[in-house]
Amino acid sequence: MNRGEIIIYTLPDGTSNLDVKLENDSVWLTQEQIAMLFGTKRPAITKHLGNIFKSGELKEHSTCSILEHMGNDGLQHYKTKFYNLDVILSIGYRVNSKNATKFRIWANNVLKDYLIKGYAVNQKAKLEQLEDLKKTVKLLTNVIENKKLTSDEAVGMLRVLADYSYGLDVLDGYDYGTLSLSKTTAKEKFKITYENAAKTILDLKRKFDHSALFGVERDNSFKSSVATIYQTFGGNELYSSVEEKAAMLLYLVVKNHSFTDGNKRIAAYLFLWFMQKNNILYGKDGRMRIANNALVALTLMIAESKSQEKDIIVKVIVNLINKDN
Repeated sequence: MNRGEIIIYTLPDGTSNLDVKLENDSVWLTQEQIAMLFGTKRPAITKHLGNIFKSGELKEHSTCSILEHMGNDGLQHYKTKFYNLDVILSIGYRVNSKNATKFRIWANNVLKDYLIKGYAVNQKAKLEQLEDLKKTVKLLTNVIENKKLTSDEAVGMLRVLADYSYGLDVLDGYDYGTLSLSKTTAKEKFKITYENAAKTILDLKRKFDHSALFGVERDNSFKSSVATIYQTFGGNELYSSVEEKAAMLLYLVVKNHSFTDGNKRIAAYLFLWFMQKNNILYGKDGRMRIANNALVALTLMIAESKSQEKDIIVKVIVNLINKDN
């Protein structure tokens, strides 16, 4: 990305344009521009910013920058606070529903351009790597368009995209033609079995859900799902790392609909349980490798995906929970 590049965004009313600043691999807008974008007043934007930074959702020092811009007279330069794409996205899900809908359409297009055109990926990235990224963006876009998301789910969905684009930038340094499954954990300390998983699901039901249908198996597909993650070929495991097994466990339990009720909740719980048992749930800094809202977003993405998209989804999950996170 060229420093200080400007793109033109036409507002939904079609009567005015907004100059969007592209710098330091992100999109930057002032408070006034954000208010114009969402059809609201600047005090409302100030209020949202205060809540975002106060809650710790984003850090002001890493999402706000004082940048120069040209005044309306075209002669003088002024220094003004600009806020990056993370802030714009967060505010976009706090405004009224009409503007939020228009924003999601705009954000999807901007994010596609931002990623696919190479703003967040090295210009020398291989074609197959870009194809993986396009598929990921498409999957997330489908969920956003087809689901009525809560604020946490929406933020989680966008966080998955932001984290994944960062992961691609790192992986590109290794110069692989496709996404690699690097920085994973080879040695498995705990092996999931149908029996210990079934007991864990029963414990989950006792603690959180007293529904008679929760966790009731429809058929033998859950047993098959557990067996699948330990499949071998030529004497070698198809899913050799703990992260790959965890990703496949989440994917299969969601997609196979093995239970009469609670499939997504069971899948997410088993995913975290398996990671915790293998000591990979938390990073070196003590934080979970995957945030709760990002897990919700991934679960939704899996549920909405097509079977032929399995490999790219597993790659996304593994890259979000590897040792770098």
